[in-house]
Amino acid sequence: MHELLILTPFILTLLFSLATVPLLVWMERRIAALIQDRYGPNRCHVGGIRLAGIIQSIADMMKLVFKEEVAPSHIKNRFYYLVAPSLIFIASFLTFMVIPYADNLELNGTSYVMQALPTDLGILWFIAFAGLSVYGIIIGGWASHSKYAILGSLRASAQVISYEVSMGLAIVSLLLTYNSIHLNDIVTYQSQTFFGFIPAWGIIMQPLATLIFVITSFAETNRAPFDAAEGESEIVAGYHTEYGAMKFGLFFVAEYIAMAASGALMVTLFFGGYQLPWLTTQDLITHFDILSGVIIGFGLIFMFLFLRWMRRNNSYNEKSKRETKIYAVTIVLFSLSLFSLIAYSIYAGYSDDQKHIGVMLIQFSIFAAKIFTLHFIYIWVRWTFPRFRYDQTQKLGWNILLPLAILNIVITAIVIIGVN
Repeated sequence: MHELLILTPFILTLLFSLATVPLLVWMERRIAALIQDRYGPNRCHVGGIRLAGIIQSIADMMKLVFKEEVAPSHIKNRFYYLVAPSLIFIASFLTFMVIPYADNLELNGTSYVMQALPTDLGILWFIAFAGLSVYGIIIGGWASHSKYAILGSLRASAQVISYEVSMGLAIVSLLLTYNSIHLNDIVTYQSQTFFGFIPAWGIIMQPLATLIFVITSFAETNRAPFDAAEGESEIVAGYHTEYGAMKFGLFFVAEYIAMAASGALMVTLFFGGYQLPWLTTQDLITHFDILSGVIIGFGLIFMFLFLRWMRRNNSYNEKSKRETKIYAVTIVLFSLSLFSLIAYSIYAGYSDDQKHIGVMLIQFSIFAAKIFTLHFIYIWVRWTFPRFRYDQTQKLGWNILLPLAILNIVITAIVIIGVN
């Protein structure tokens, strides 16, 4: 049990970063299809099992893994050409290491920190590795020795410099507000309320910093409408033009991991992290019996509606009886497990350790729900706005966001001095 609790943050880091990539690709396609009023992926299957199109994402990943690796003969430096995709992938993954997934777990006098890397660097760790990831793009474009790739890497470097300054200044105003760089302290601060009913979330405390950080996060992750570094309609595919198979796959996966990491940080800084509004960790422990019943009820309703939606939107012209049976069995097993938990809580009651572990699981679920909501917004924006021109991107970064970030620091400092 002790070893499992220590490894839990590492397992969650792998789940929220690597394991969610096929799911994020599926969300991308499904939401794009919804916005464009068309069918999403619904053909690829294994033995008639489609999982509403998730099998298509897995098939695409397998295709990249087994595709033949071809390196152009004109590349400038083979070592840097090969290492560039790994560099951006590792940097994107490491940004996840300091995210707190739940409050510290206290069991038998031992405290377990729900961070893969419980360092005091906090937000500084994220900024360092988020900025380092652009080196993979720059090195990949340079080593490819292609005009399109070099143009893409130059665009990426200019864009990162433009928006990292504004992002850093937005974080400065947050640090002045929270008076800490430790992410768990920041989440704890947001569990407070003002006037007894207004949550002290970052989006309420620092609305301008929230807007600046969200925009710069889109730019840092090269997501549309800030994907000028790729610009397939202008420079073929930009920095990864000369990459194929799994080398391209690493660039592709790193983009989604960076999106997940920036979404996790936004949840932590601005949306209360793993906390629910008006409920602290101690409140969850105190009222765990009631909350567990409510959450179990909502979980059962969500599971039923989600599986029903998957069944209705799963195939093009045919319905798989095998898949219908699997969904039915899943709903029955899920319902039985939830009702067993309710019966146990009524007749036996939860011990203190069980309550603490249950609250930890609830906070994991809260964090996951918030981060997937932000993923939906990421995808929604991408399929709504066209790509900005390069000059528009630079103007937004230097002429608009930078002055606003500086102004926000000044206003924050004046308010803090006035209050104190």
